[in-house]
Amino acid sequence: MDMDTPPPFARLLLTGAAGALGKVLRQELRRDTRVLRLSDVASLGSAAAGEELMPCDLADKEAVDAVVQGCDAIVHLGGVATEQPFEQVLEANIRGTFHVYEAARRHGVRRVVFASSNHVTGFHPVGEVLDADAPRRPDGYYGLSKSFGEDLSRFYFDRYGIESACLRIGSCYPEPRDRRMLVTWQSPGDLTALVRRCLRVANLGHAVVYGVSDNRELWWDNRLAAHLDYAPRDSSEPFRERIEAAQRAAPQDKAAQFQGGAFVQAGPFESK
Repeated sequence: MDMDTPPPFARLLLTGAAGALGKVLRQELRRDTRVLRLSDVASLGSAAAGEELMPCDLADKEAVDAVVQGCDAIVHLGGVATEQPFEQVLEANIRGTFHVYEAARRHGVRRVVFASSNHVTGFHPVGEVLDADAPRRPDGYYGLSKSFGEDLSRFYFDRYGIESACLRIGSCYPEPRDRRMLVTWQSPGDLTALVRRCLRVANLGHAVVYGVSDNRELWWDNRLAAHLDYAPRDSSEPFRERIEAAQRAAPQDKAAQFQGGAFVQAGPFESK
């Protein structure tokens, strides 16, 4: 964006701003809005120029309503980000996402970028290529919560016209960490580019898009989100030799059979 061009938003809300991905987008989205409102239950540090800090528990409906008020668009990353007992996932990811969309409806917010997950389809076999119409096969309570969020966002689009992008984010780290991530990796730069496209595209509608970089091997096809014009620039290929040398043989356990990896296995908190 040209420095003389005004940002497209007056106030943009970023939930989950204290998380790993939230910290990346906190830095990058400042140029997309005059005011970047940041929310999380964890510490947000000090506000930089152009930032507003509004700590909030997503399970608190009234608090979420106050955080959303006055915003033009929402990037919703907040919630439990790993497999946890259902009761924990329920409060932050299910109740919390409902509170975000209901507040958006009440305050006239017309666009939400929702951080879904590849774990919505985690029980599909490794090697199967999926598009946005592939059957959902959540691999745990976390994946179930994101599947609910996708349905919720579709409902709010169909009934109230709130446009949403559901980002089925793969593995977003500075570098891929293992063989699975050679396929699922999305660089922080590519994530930022995807979020920005979802915020700025003229007609977003209701879109489901896989958050993945331009890796040599892919399990996900974004042809049904072509209108977003998302063109990832990075690839896991430069990391392949190092990762394959460190992990010489691909694991043969259940986690290696399904796209969700370790998420398909029961957690230690589940009853025997």
